[in-house]
Amino acid sequence: MKRLPFFYGWIIVAVTFITMGIGVNARTSFSLFFAPIVDEFGWERGITAGAFSFGFLVSAILSPLMGRLMDRTGPRTVMELGVVLMAAGLLLAPLTTQPWHLYATIGCLVGAGSICLGYSGQSLFLPNWFVKKRGLAVGLAFAGVGVGSIILLPWVQFLIDKGGWRSACWTLGILVLVVLLPLNLLLRKRPEDVGELPDGEAAPTAASVPPPSNIVDPAWAATDWTLGRALRTPRFWWISVGYFCGLYIWYAVQVHQTKYLVEIGFTSTSAAWALGMVSLIGIPGQIALGYLSDRIGREWIWAISSLGFAICFAALIALQYTPTLLLVYLMVVAQGFLGYGFTSIMGAVVAEIFQGKQFGTIFGTITLAALAGGAAGPWVTGILHDIYGDYTLAFAIGIVVSALSAVAIWLASPRKVRAVAGQMHRIAKTA
Repeated sequence: MKRLPFFYGWIIVAVTFITMGIGVNARTSFSLFFAPIVDEFGWERGITAGAFSFGFLVSAILSPLMGRLMDRTGPRTVMELGVVLMAAGLLLAPLTTQPWHLYATIGCLVGAGSICLGYSGQSLFLPNWFVKKRGLAVGLAFAGVGVGSIILLPWVQFLIDKGGWRSACWTLGILVLVVLLPLNLLLRKRPEDVGELPDGEAAPTAASVPPPSNIVDPAWAATDWTLGRALRTPRFWWISVGYFCGLYIWYAVQVHQTKYLVEIGFTSTSAAWALGMVSLIGIPGQIALGYLSDRIGREWIWAISSLGFAICFAALIALQYTPTLLLVYLMVVAQGFLGYGFTSIMGAVVAEIFQGKQFGTIFGTITLAALAGGAAGPWVTGILHDIYGDYTLAFAIGIVVSALSAVAIWLASPRKVRAVAGQMHRIAKTA
């Protein structure tokens, strides 16, 4: 491949940005198709919404297989497979006449495609391209989800209003194919595949001073990490606990906050605005906290994001007694700007601890725990509401789970294996 005048890693970031903007929001658009599908067929809401939940289950089951496929074939195979699966699901969904058709298309095909094109799939290779700017690069790439939601979702709603949900679904499927299929041919797994080094660093020469190592624990870093070896370490399980808790609180809030705000007296418009603003504010939050993680460490950012969700839950509890817009603003900023920082470091934490040939397999297995948390959060929160008649206990548990998530990542301690760029001076002092 001919060398570019700039680091190829930024091409990877751009491709990921666009892929996430379209791929993740194509799945999210089910919430826009939901109402017209229910209106047309008259199916129970639980049965209809179950297609989306079924997709979550499919994603969880496939995540370790996706990681293994990434290790063996690289990102182009994984992403193109995701594009084909998602596009097939979107193009076939309009043929639905029975609930199982929706489960097979939106649930199985789109769900399977989304695990490849979303946060989990991108985190399997994007961290390889950066070390010093890893958090910033991932934050920029993943901000595509927020930008995509602002552009894509209103456009899909316009298509639904103009031509119905079937026409919108077909159009979205064609968009996924036409844009993402050729675009993801640009992907490469690591910078060495195009003759470069991480961060675009110059290749060392005989006369040059070798760059300082970021390795803190040489014995750990030198280990050939397989899934079996990783499973026998406490660090693997602490990451799994941290990620389970992280997605538990993320989806517990995301699924229930709109309904809750309406129940305590806010208009549906205000509640929808709050949900949209979380994604919007999450864009600068992901980028800023990703950059900051390169300076102060991944554990601090995970703790800050966990604190964001804890503040969010506390604000939601307070809103029941004092339903003011000020508390809504606090909830939105805490959840979006702080909480969404999780996404910018999920890949980095695992990469810095279990870097190696089987990183994809290890990360894919950890993703299984994370997705289990994402499924458990909304379900447990809903069950507790049904039992006690309100969300107070469920949101209080959310605060506890937020704290547990932060503690778990501190105990996993990626800083004790590899230092981030901003903490390299600490290695030099102890050397």
